[in-house]
Amino acid sequence: MALSKYLLPGSHHYRGYVGYGGSYDLVGALQFNVLTYVGLREKHSLLDIGCGSLRAGRLFIPYLKPGKYFGIDPNKWLIDDAIKYELGRDLIRIKRPTFSYDDNFTLTTFAKEFDYLLAASIFSHAPQKQIRRCLSEAKQVMKRNSIFVATYFEGKSSYTGDKWVYPGGVTYTPQHMMEMIGEHGLTFRRFDWPVPSSQVWILIYYPENAKNIPNADDEAKILNLRNRFRSRILSKFVQPLFLKSK
Repeated sequence: MALSKYLLPGSHHYRGYVGYGGSYDLVGALQFNVLTYVGLREKHSLLDIGCGSLRAGRLFIPYLKPGKYFGIDPNKWLIDDAIKYELGRDLIRIKRPTFSYDDNFTLTTFAKEFDYLLAASIFSHAPQKQIRRCLSEAKQVMKRNSIFVATYFEGKSSYTGDKWVYPGGVTYTPQHMMEMIGEHGLTFRRFDWPVPSSQVWILIYYPENAKNIPNADDEAKILNLRNRFRSRILSKFVQPLFLKSK
């Protein structure tokens, strides 16, 4: 476990496979923090899209009431290792999370609607066809007041390939992202919250729910947290690990 902090993205280790091993705990905490900030409470249901090795799931599962956490990922071994090394079978028995091992974003497989959805570092690696598939499925499992929290790499051009890119990532312009989201009757708002890369957070929702969506410009509420976490990420995790990978 001590060596996990040196793992690079894509390593065949449950911590390293999903990103830099040294930032595994902090990235999970950031995801937990942003979800609770925008309104997630223990009573709510959460769909963790691309839950991987439960980097954030290991925090959500104990927090949420039994039967409220749902995770979907194509790599069963990641979830199995996370349960073995991070959570334990007793907690799984008590909290009763549900998992699906699907590689086509079949979010409707759970046959239920969710209060919150999370897709961290998914659109940042996915081609347009997969993003559209995910959004199509998400719309079918979102309530009218649901919030879908996601990240992507914002850029001056949009990825036109048809392959998942990892390690590495792909960019989309804000206009293109808005178009893809708008095709499904949804809209989004950028949300300024720390993330250990040049990705940006977005909140996806039904237009009529706009009044309930936190304002990304509300500096009074998030300025201190944002600056503190951002400085920690840049100085302690991202830059040193990037240099080691050269």
